[in-house]
Amino acid sequence: MSRDPESSRLEKDARRSENWKRWGPYLSERQWGTVREDYSPGGDAWDYFPHEHARSRAYRWGEDGLLGICDRQGRLCFALAVWNERDAILKERLFGLTSPEGNHGEDVKELYYYLDATPTSSYLRARYKYPHAPFPYEALLEENRRRGLDDREAELLDTGVFDEDRYFDVTAEYAKARDEDIFVRVTIDNRGPEAAPFHLLGTLWFRNTWSWGREGEGYWAKPSLVRLDDHRVRAEHASLGRFVFVAEEPDALLFTGNETNLERLFETPNEAPYVKDAFHRHVIDGEEGAVDPSGEGTKAAAWRRLEIGPGERRVVCFRLVAERYHDGLGLTNAENVFKRRIAEADRFYAERIPGPLDAEETRVARQAYAGLLWTKQFYYYVVEQWFEGDPAQPEPPDRPKRNHGWTHLYNRDVISMPDKWEYPWYAAWDLAFHMLPFAQVDPAFAKSQLILMLREWYMHPNGQIPAYEFQLSDVNPPVHAWAAWRVYKMTGARGQRDRTFLARVFQKLLLNFTWWVNRKDENGDNLFSGGFLGLDNIGLFDRSHVIPGGGRLRQADGTAWMAFYCSTMLSMALELALEDPAYEDLASKFFEHFVAIVDAMNRLGGKGLWDPEDGFYYDQLLLPDGAVTLKTRSLVGIVPLFAVEVLEDDVISALPGFAKRMKWFLDNREDLAGHITYLEHAGGQHGHRLLAVPSREKLERVLRYVFDEAEFLSPYGIRSLSRFHAEHPYALEVSGEHFDVAYWSGESRSWMFGGNSNWRGPVWLPMNYLLIEALQRYHHFYGDEFKVEYPSGTGRYLDLRSIALDLSRRLTALFVPGEDGSRPCHGGDALYRERPEFRDLILFYEYFDGDDGRGLGASHQTGWTALVTRCLDHLARSRSGDTTEPLPRM
Repeated sequence: MSRDPESSRLEKDARRSENWKRWGPYLSERQWGTVREDYSPGGDAWDYFPHEHARSRAYRWGEDGLLGICDRQGRLCFALAVWNERDAILKERLFGLTSPEGNHGEDVKELYYYLDATPTSSYLRARYKYPHAPFPYEALLEENRRRGLDDREAELLDTGVFDEDRYFDVTAEYAKARDEDIFVRVTIDNRGPEAAPFHLLGTLWFRNTWSWGREGEGYWAKPSLVRLDDHRVRAEHASLGRFVFVAEEPDALLFTGNETNLERLFETPNEAPYVKDAFHRHVIDGEEGAVDPSGEGTKAAAWRRLEIGPGERRVVCFRLVAERYHDGLGLTNAENVFKRRIAEADRFYAERIPGPLDAEETRVARQAYAGLLWTKQFYYYVVEQWFEGDPAQPEPPDRPKRNHGWTHLYNRDVISMPDKWEYPWYAAWDLAFHMLPFAQVDPAFAKSQLILMLREWYMHPNGQIPAYEFQLSDVNPPVHAWAAWRVYKMTGARGQRDRTFLARVFQKLLLNFTWWVNRKDENGDNLFSGGFLGLDNIGLFDRSHVIPGGGRLRQADGTAWMAFYCSTMLSMALELALEDPAYEDLASKFFEHFVAIVDAMNRLGGKGLWDPEDGFYYDQLLLPDGAVTLKTRSLVGIVPLFAVEVLEDDVISALPGFAKRMKWFLDNREDLAGHITYLEHAGGQHGHRLLAVPSREKLERVLRYVFDEAEFLSPYGIRSLSRFHAEHPYALEVSGEHFDVAYWSGESRSWMFGGNSNWRGPVWLPMNYLLIEALQRYHHFYGDEFKVEYPSGTGRYLDLRSIALDLSRRLTALFVPGEDGSRPCHGGDALYRERPEFRDLILFYEYFDGDDGRGLGASHQTGWTALVTRCLDHLARSRSGDTTEPLPRM
């Protein structure tokens, strides 16, 4: 069978014979309100650069737009702008509330959906729902001000602007005829019962790199957009080259400069006569002098006014083509290009989305991959220059110490974002999870992203991986090694895998591992305290700040994460040692370190972090007058289950140096050797060695809680906090202060970490996925004979592989219609259940209500929520009769 065209394009791009990834959906959805754009003395990014400034103020470090694209360095951008003749603002970007404005923190207040995408962006499709009524900016602000932490967020659908289907569906599609020849098709459907006006501005502009007074990499002479005739514009840039922009029957071509309107914002004279908000002023306010009549500038738009009848569809096309490919045919070939690319996208996914899935499950997978690919973003942040300010701008004030230790950081890359509106900046541990679904569709990108985070201009000289722009020094769970190991094994058959990639990441991860050991094991006793570790408000108090009463924490999750890190590094070292014996010494080091951490976790001080009475792992608070066990049943006590690795005797026997040192260890350290379980197969087959934090007995005891529907097990996966705490909150008095943890199935009821994420009850895909993988490894060792009650108390016993499969089913159930036609992620909203224009649209939220599965937090966090594609793969394997381990260890 011939190679599918999209895979061929990926290969050509990897060989650099064709530049298929130069253009993509790399344009951010929110640049305002980010740390990069914040030059305030107090470090308040939201107030310094609010949404109200965005249309008039040139950005320093990026751009944003509606359903747009740009080149991989964010030099030339294209996006849509729309107007319904009733809004006060030209809709050029998505609106949402900042953290101080929302009753649960930041939140986008728009309806938009990623529907399709290929890895090279040869085909992209997304949809925006635009009301006929005035967009309710003030109503959303006021309602969220009125609501408190105990209330749900007020959403756009709550305002009634979509009643009677009075809205437009605006669908943007991109199809590449060649690597730098891009057709754009905008389809506008009037869903309402009456005719309505619609203005479309296909907008092309250059990121402002010329106003800052800097020279060198990333700073170019001022580019230009010049009218060629009544429907064509030439774009010229010093490094990008020349392009031609073609518009279908525009009413007018508008031009201005991508410059700040100083007069509007700061009541000072403008430095340029034509400024960024000119199109808003011209189209909405009728200000003729706002646009440049010469037909030149750095921002241009093809303006088209349409009157669209009830139920009517209108289509408008554009084309952006490198001058060397410009054939003079304009838009005549657009339809053929779209048909071809759509068919090729279907073929590409038919070979990657397993056949046994039904139509709804396939839809979930296809849209999950679309969201994953649409959420790549050009990210630019040079910390040293950010602190210095720019020669042509006012000197920045003294600012908080945020990121002062990271002046080496130089980010100017396309990076996988958690969510391009709520989190338009990379988060290291999120990115690690993204790479598993990425490995299925674009292995080269998955590897390059994992390597990028370890490069010397990202990783700190001390070995720390940058967390995210709000505080680069925050500590995320160390999952980078696991992601690299999984991507390595997913992207090649055994014996044909990319060992160079594995060696590259392993060498740099040694630096990061050393940083953890030196910085987060305060007493050198192999019990680690990593701070909040991405789990935000899961604990009694903010674990990243000073502990009340002068205490310190021994973290069950921090220690378990390090055991997990050790076991993964051990597996990587053993793999590399099969061809290079030098790695055997490192394998021995990680083997012994793992066992030492497991010993500390289970036995230090008599019981370590294990509570023999409850049968669960807990944090310990060390106070001057003694230790307190913090008995909250949460993911903190489940993370220890993740640290499990199976070593095969045939691998060990192939490494005599490692085998010798392991034998010495087992013979001479009987105090530690008990943490290694050996199982010999019947029939003379080779044996297994299990390295795991919990013993078999402890594993069974923890799983009783995990699989109890009154505790962790929900219809949609494993909750982050046991439901037991709904009726039994855990409370503690420390130095006169009261702290408590209760079960909250949905949004957070406290402002800890801004209140926009909650780890006290909801279901989170990444942690569930790590548990699923761990159960599969335990099954690989213990086999079908090891069964536990599932769900607890039902008298039904299943092996761990079957349970892992059922957890995959529960997680996928979040997104597929139930018996009543509702997708749980949509919270039972009748519009999504009943209206055909909503029914097939899926949102991949940040996390999900622990009771009813309602989506919460960032609504487009397809990054780690795209792990549902891996769950669907597990289900498909099972249905096809594939009984092999889905995650072979070596």
